[in-house]
Amino acid sequence: MAAQLELVAGSYEQITFGYQVKTGENEWTAKADFTHHAHTASITAVAASERFVVTGSKDETIQLYDMKKRTEHGALLHHEGTITCLEFSGTSHLLSGGEDGLLCVWSTKTWECMKTIRAHKGHVTSLSVHPSGKLALSVGADKTLRTWNLINGRSAFIKNIKHNAHIVRWSPDGDRFVVVVNDKIDIYKLETASVTGTITNPKRISSVKFLNNSILVVAGDDETVRFCDVGKAKWVCEFKAHETRYVF
Repeated sequence: MAAQLELVAGSYEQITFGYQVKTGENEWTAKADFTHHAHTASITAVAASERFVVTGSKDETIQLYDMKKRTEHGALLHHEGTITCLEFSGTSHLLSGGEDGLLCVWSTKTWECMKTIRAHKGHVTSLSVHPSGKLALSVGADKTLRTWNLINGRSAFIKNIKHNAHIVRWSPDGDRFVVVVNDKIDIYKLETASVTGTITNPKRISSVKFLNNSILVVAGDDETVRFCDVGKAKWVCEFKAHETRYVF
């Protein structure tokens, strides 16, 4: 029997699209499910929980969409400047980063901003919440990698890096993380907070995703999707997937 997935995408045309994807044995099919046009500028960040879809935009707002009721759920206003990154921490909290250098923690029950952290000098480029929900990582335009204690909302560790990183991601088990700068991926071990390996993509990297604790999927400014073994810091597989750069 075919499984069914929900796919959500944001566009430069200010619209969020939702699709129901059926994964059959021989064929996958996608059917349009909903559209949400609440922004007045292009969408720059998307995140989803079990119930809600949130989108950030250059219009400085975070828009909420209730997947259960299939209705708009309002807007969050706190950042000054483009919303650059969004990520849920379980079902209880949402984290947002912005061009204003702020990292905000929102309650998904009341949608109130519970904590505002001055995270970076310059914009926050990426954030990632540890699987435990107790830590978060952020990178910004000030060439720093910062670890945050989400229990008290304070900085736990700051590491200076030579360049402006644009992606940071925890592994599913939370024992390592990766930091992306242009075409390079640095692999860190949490226990030592040190780089255990580095791998270089032929082109600038636009997106990464852990399939499991060992395999990282990488896409960038060429037509190829590549798979990296982060334990060995080696490419293990690749395939041509599209005609232009890819984001997932």
